[in-house]
Amino acid sequence: MNVSLKNVSFSYTESLDDAVIRNLNFEIKSGECVVLVGESGCGKTTISKLINGLIPLYQSGTMAGDVLLGDKNTADMTLAEISRHVGSVFQNPRSQFFNIDTDSEIAFGCENLGMNPEEIRERVNRVVKEFHIEHLAGRNIFHLSGGEKQKIACASVSATDPEIFVLDEPSANLDLKTVADLAEIIKFWKSRGKTVIIVEHRIHYLREIADRICYVKDGRIAHEWTPVELESKGPEYAASLGLRCVNLKQLGEIEDARLRGRDETSVIASTLSSVIASEAKQSLKESLVFKDLHFAYNRNFPVLDISELSLPRNQITAIIGHNGAGKSTLAQVLCGLRGTWRQKRKARKYGAYLIMQDVNHQLFTESVLDEILLGMNLQDENAALEILERLNLKEYANCHPMALSGGQKQRVAIGSGVSSGREIVVFDEPTSGLDYRQMLAVSATLQKLAAGGKTLLVITHDPEFILNCCSNIIRMEHGKITEQYPLQGNQEKLVETMLNV
Repeated sequence: MNVSLKNVSFSYTESLDDAVIRNLNFEIKSGECVVLVGESGCGKTTISKLINGLIPLYQSGTMAGDVLLGDKNTADMTLAEISRHVGSVFQNPRSQFFNIDTDSEIAFGCENLGMNPEEIRERVNRVVKEFHIEHLAGRNIFHLSGGEKQKIACASVSATDPEIFVLDEPSANLDLKTVADLAEIIKFWKSRGKTVIIVEHRIHYLREIADRICYVKDGRIAHEWTPVELESKGPEYAASLGLRCVNLKQLGEIEDARLRGRDETSVIASTLSSVIASEAKQSLKESLVFKDLHFAYNRNFPVLDISELSLPRNQITAIIGHNGAGKSTLAQVLCGLRGTWRQKRKARKYGAYLIMQDVNHQLFTESVLDEILLGMNLQDENAALEILERLNLKEYANCHPMALSGGQKQRVAIGSGVSSGREIVVFDEPTSGLDYRQMLAVSATLQKLAAGGKTLLVITHDPEFILNCCSNIIRMEHGKITEQYPLQGNQEKLVETMLNV
């Protein structure tokens, strides 16, 4: 089914003077896979909401122009009618869950369409096999990792068999092996003639799938390339547009390109890296040691079993591993959110602060500036504004946090962690939903924290981010630590591990 946007403008206010999308003319052919890229806040997600009908049927604002699904105008369709043609997977999969167990969630969309029970069972069994998620069948959704929840969301949409799939940052919380599984699912949809529209920052897994990569800027399609064309332009060109690498093998080239460019963020990052490396040699023997880190949802389902964890002080340690390996549970135990009373007392002793994977759970105030001030023991507005400036958020200081894009919200939460003054700051997927420039800004901020005496633990599936700012690696599998090593001299090992774990 073709998708056409004709002279479309949209504003989240009552005036098109503030339009996020401006006079957009955009055609997506039936069976085509199109990737929308661009810096956070450029209008990518807004375009996806125009296609799946959430704008203007669910999200209010001012709209002009026409959005066509085939020969049908979405203005003449109900949201229920659009959902028969368009299946959506949102950036936060929890926002589209309606059930407690995974089987019921996968079946939910089919039930809403009034399918008979036998067909529903057949579809559920089919997508479970297609997504290779037999191990997630019959599970409690609240016991799943962020990446596992994303898989269930994709499976639930796939079960309804729509003609068009709209995915908003589907790989944001997935490990690279799971991203490869997602790529296979998208290939499968494409082989069946489905139209697939993907909003993404991580584009490397789509280089052999996408027909077009469309760069969105200021609400318009500013550039279009095939993946081969974009890759051939080199890492410097992609970085100049704030884009992630098209090919993970280019990671070393991107590092060199950034240093050659000597932009402000890069200078901060590279300078601080040198400072940290120097201090690391002096404080190599200084570590924070945690013992007996254990947690289980019940006796038959242990998720964390670590006898001892050693974190080098004043350094950034990355935790890598499969989705469901226990990484987020470890973060929660360290911060006293789970585990025994003894563990919670130790968390308070060290003053650990957790920045969650789903940042919507920790945004509380009416403005971005107040959000940063909230975490400060002694509130200092100038210091808060400085943090916002480093995260490219100063212009949003007076905006409501919930009105920001996903990537912008993530940076606000990171700013809260920066302002907290805690000795240990634990980041759960801090670069999820961030473009390349924002990832560099986050890296520089974390490096400055470490150089200033903080001990940072980062749970991430982002090799670009790790190579940019981390100094130590911890690999987890099945709730246990399987490897721990310094990053220096092991960069190739890291990328190889993340591609194959």
